[in-house]
Amino acid sequence: MAGIEEQIQDDVAAAPAAVAPKEFAVENPATGEVIAHCPDLGAEEIAAMARRGREVQPAWEALGFEGRGRILRRMQKWVIDHQEEVIAVIRSETGKTYEDALIAEISYGAAAFGFWATNAENYLADEKVKSSAVLVKGKKLMLRYKPLGLIGVIGPWNYPLTNSFGDCIPALAAGNSVILKPSEITPLTSLKLAEGLKECGIPDGVFQVATGLGATGAALVNQVDMIMFTGSTKTGKQVMKAAADTLTAVSLELGGKDPLIVLADADVDRAANTALYYGMFNGGQTCISIERVYVEAPVYDEFVSKVTEKAKALRQGAGASGQVDVGSMTFPPQVDIVEKHVEDAKAKGARVVVGGSRGEHAGGYWYEPTVLVDVDHTMLAMTEETFGPTLPIMKVRDEEEAIRLANDSPYGLGASVFGKDIKHAESVARRVDSGAVCINDALVNYTALELPMGGAKASGLGSRHGAGGIRKYCQQQAMLVTRFATKKDPHMYPYNAKMTGRLSKFFKFLYGRGSRD
Repeated sequence: MAGIEEQIQDDVAAAPAAVAPKEFAVENPATGEVIAHCPDLGAEEIAAMARRGREVQPAWEALGFEGRGRILRRMQKWVIDHQEEVIAVIRSETGKTYEDALIAEISYGAAAFGFWATNAENYLADEKVKSSAVLVKGKKLMLRYKPLGLIGVIGPWNYPLTNSFGDCIPALAAGNSVILKPSEITPLTSLKLAEGLKECGIPDGVFQVATGLGATGAALVNQVDMIMFTGSTKTGKQVMKAAADTLTAVSLELGGKDPLIVLADADVDRAANTALYYGMFNGGQTCISIERVYVEAPVYDEFVSKVTEKAKALRQGAGASGQVDVGSMTFPPQVDIVEKHVEDAKAKGARVVVGGSRGEHAGGYWYEPTVLVDVDHTMLAMTEETFGPTLPIMKVRDEEEAIRLANDSPYGLGASVFGKDIKHAESVARRVDSGAVCINDALVNYTALELPMGGAKASGLGSRHGAGGIRKYCQQQAMLVTRFATKKDPHMYPYNAKMTGRLSKFFKFLYGRGSRD
């Protein structure tokens, strides 16, 4: 995901030497007005937060899954009870529509608190292990998961609840303390949710919000036992490089350029509705939004016609629930990137059939919902992450060309395939290089918290959700218990030739009968 996190790339390898301003401004991107100021925390303050987090973590872990789960369930109810307040905060700093905040932030947050409260113990319970090894016969083997201790989360600006605060929930459920460094563009949601956790009884210091600019994130990487970062691939590499100095574990959700393939037998109405909705949802500022579409020639004209008609009807603005479909963009420089990609496509022969400009607004950061046709892979709009309300559509000869072009990208976060023959569509989906693929759908796989969500290629390391989404916040510990012990095992000192000969014959008997082919 492109964005403000790129500003930390020069700082993240080491704590900053320069003195930063004490506060930074937060704007409403729909109007451009300053709505708040937040502390810009430095390395010393982050170190103090880390000490506090480590001090209280053992007691938080000692509460057990049941004790921690009670607080998370209270927070689930708190999110629903306070959803209007939370939505107002989210909208004020992101420019989202009401529905975008409700559907993608509130519903996810509420679901996640309940999910991890219920499933943390299932995913992290001790596991009995069976082994064929001779030397451990009769012994008890176990695998257990213990919290790493202090987790640092560096969140993005596009989903301040779902993708920023949301990564903290499984880390807390596992028994860790957490320091969240939200994007400086959208810190207010995290601060609001921290208030909720405090009301719900989380002990002081277990969850802390570190507001600040890029240097704050750099300092955090140096203080924690594991870092969860969501942002651009470029900055993710810098985070990983910095973490290597201290052998700090990392999990990265990075850029995406998700393709949608429309096969000749697809339900064109379904495909058009899905492509438009998940291309423009949240102003196109979603890591797994539809960023490029490949349509087989027989249905191309029909698909473009339907998308064009539907896109022209979209309402953009900052209105109340039900009044607008697409909100503003959130990060001002991202508007420049969107404009650059559209202008580059036009210069190389693409046609704009809907939108194509910043539009007319009294203030704020806007770009019109835009549909591009006659596109190809010489254009930035088809090869680089745009992260805005654009939908470039390309005609392809057949599914082979569609698959080849879909895989012609350094990214592999998500993808979609549309076709009525489900078996055939699934066979196409299996050939797409991405961490997730939806058939006759898009993006909603993210809401299935049981299903891992992670990227292939340059789209990241590790995954959210499922067992891996909480186990990454833990240290695996192998345990062996010898319950019925003699004074000395036969293979122990002192060695003697007679016993060595017996062991040799025994090993030959066990392992020497394998195939000689």
